[in-house]
Amino acid sequence: MQTNTPSRKTVTLTRRGRLALVVSGAVLAGTAVAVPLLTLREDGPVRPHALVIPEGWRAAQVYAAVDRALAVPSGSTRQTAAQGGLALPEVAEGNPEGYLFPATYRIDDRSTPRSLLSAMIGAAAKKFTAAPPGAGPQRTTMNLHQAVTIASIVQAESATKADMGKVARVIFNRLEQGMPLQMDSTLTYGLGRTTVRTTAEDTRIDSPYNSYQRMGLPPTPIDSPGEDALRAVYNPTPGDWLYFVTVKPGDTRFTADYTQHQRNVDEFNARRQSLARQRTGQQQGQPEQGTHSPQQGTHSPQPAPK
Repeated sequence: MQTNTPSRKTVTLTRRGRLALVVSGAVLAGTAVAVPLLTLREDGPVRPHALVIPEGWRAAQVYAAVDRALAVPSGSTRQTAAQGGLALPEVAEGNPEGYLFPATYRIDDRSTPRSLLSAMIGAAAKKFTAAPPGAGPQRTTMNLHQAVTIASIVQAESATKADMGKVARVIFNRLEQGMPLQMDSTLTYGLGRTTVRTTAEDTRIDSPYNSYQRMGLPPTPIDSPGEDALRAVYNPTPGDWLYFVTVKPGDTRFTADYTQHQRNVDEFNARRQSLARQRTGQQQGQPEQGTHSPQQGTHSPQPAPK
């Protein structure tokens, strides 16, 4: 099995059983926001823009957003990244994934794909190398790349900011117990998909990002984590949890007991089926009072561990 783990004696990630991809932070329907800002120069007014990169975006999404914001041909920013020469940390091995820091970036008529990528990487270097307040012992047991990789998983798997410390703890607990990660966020990244659901067949693909089949961390981050996710990695919430599932928005349940986890999953499935029936009734012109569809970003359980 492939491993890429922090320099602890045993590090493998959780056997969550039924985790799902949750895009955390600002979800902007796959598009960046360019906010007009008015400035003045001696030769007249200029209208630069602020490009918003949300937490949890993958590098491919950032590249497309920069292309749109600068009105350059599609693929230009990706090509710039592939050319290298960016000030990435050595451990990234030339791959910007995880190091395009989510923030707001000013663009104007002097901006280029390279200048924006450099600004994002520079912001990540400043944020990621500073020890967050209250950093625990995890800071000394893994290198920066490992920390950013775990933070990217925390970012993807956490339904809320409040859940991040617990998700990080689940990760470390599984690592310490020699359990495979089995998280769908890494699997869907390897599949090149953003869907929140995976199948049993998906879990059998041959990919270094298939954490159902391979031990340890994936070889790279899977998105751009924010400060909160990295802080959770350096100071995870104390607990013995090994599993979690978001039964409904605002109700993520963590447990160390697989039987209890299965009960939580059953409750989620029952709720999902009920909502599906309600949606079907509405589509047939028979709406029911007080019904609603599941909110975007909730966990949907996946195939149980083999």
